[in-house]
Amino acid sequence: MKSDTRGLRLVPATATDYRELARRRLPRHLFDYMDGAAYDEVTAGENLRGFSSLTLRQRVLRDVSSLKLSTRVLDQDIAMPVVLAPIGIAGAFARRAEVQAARAAEAAGVPFCESTVSICSIEEVGARTTAPFWYQLYVMRDRGFARELMQRAQAAGCPVLVLTIDLAVMGARYRDIRNGMAGGLGLGGKLCKAWDILSHPGWLLDVAIKGKPLTFGNLTRAVPDARSLPEFKAWVDSQFDPAVTWKDIAWVRENWPGKIVLKGVLDVEDARQAASVGADGIVISNHGGRQLDGVEASITALPRIADAVGDRIDLLMDGGVRSGLDVVKALALGAKACMIGRAWGYAVAARGEAGVAHVLATMRKEMEVALALTGTTDVADLGPNSLLD
Repeated sequence: MKSDTRGLRLVPATATDYRELARRRLPRHLFDYMDGAAYDEVTAGENLRGFSSLTLRQRVLRDVSSLKLSTRVLDQDIAMPVVLAPIGIAGAFARRAEVQAARAAEAAGVPFCESTVSICSIEEVGARTTAPFWYQLYVMRDRGFARELMQRAQAAGCPVLVLTIDLAVMGARYRDIRNGMAGGLGLGGKLCKAWDILSHPGWLLDVAIKGKPLTFGNLTRAVPDARSLPEFKAWVDSQFDPAVTWKDIAWVRENWPGKIVLKGVLDVEDARQAASVGADGIVISNHGGRQLDGVEASITALPRIADAVGDRIDLLMDGGVRSGLDVVKALALGAKACMIGRAWGYAVAARGEAGVAHVLATMRKEMEVALALTGTTDVADLGPNSLLD
């Protein structure tokens, strides 16, 4: 392991430790892309603070010799209530990162969700794993292309389509502007960026040299080269559709025979609408604070939505989930499972598949401890009574 700022060797124990290792390993523009959020990043911070403000209710002298973390989400049995969330361009953080993460998820018995803008294609992930994985899709203007992607996901055996619905327009991520990820650098900035890349030889060898082809595996027809960020941004700007409404979910249903999950719901009325249009689940999410800064934390929105529709559809949540304790708190407030994004992104950037496996194993152990010391033997029994008022 690398040394920390005090000259000590940092042995990662938590997702926060992996964040520090990822920060050291990645060129700045890539770390900022994964770590950053919209505008002043207030909501991203609130996602974390929302969990820290919740207090577990410790109970003692109960038989907790047998603990059950397994659960059923969207008609799928999983070993613990965790799903690896879709992360765009994850394969730029580590060599073929989506495959590495999918393999770690399979070994842990939890689902992996492939992003539309992954470096590894649907087919590559499918060829390197045996467990069914989920697929995330944006609502695109080019419906023919969207249909083609759904057909590819179906052919790969994906049982769940996660439709991201909070991208009618793109939020401004100021870190990406400052470091040149969004383009616009002058000659001096480009030279600094090139030096930054050369100053990270481990990443350069692992990803830029050995990790080829660096393409958007699901989008090669539209964006052939993942290194062409201006071209990618132009495609994104042309495809996100601000005219999409609830009526368009029917079109998705016509073209997808499996489960449909709507990702990006924060409002109770939107949750009710999602249930009424036939969604099988929703992800209560503010996109990790990467879209509209100043909205509430996902964990804060969760209890109201659970009260409104928790008996009608499966509820997942993401945003700020960094530990098994966070997962337990979310389940106590009504979620069936949590999606983790940055936690596995940091881990794969730092240590590849082994890092993701370690984060998942750590979360599992943390959940077991939290269950035992709240006097709970089954994640299905978690509820408001598991927290102090």
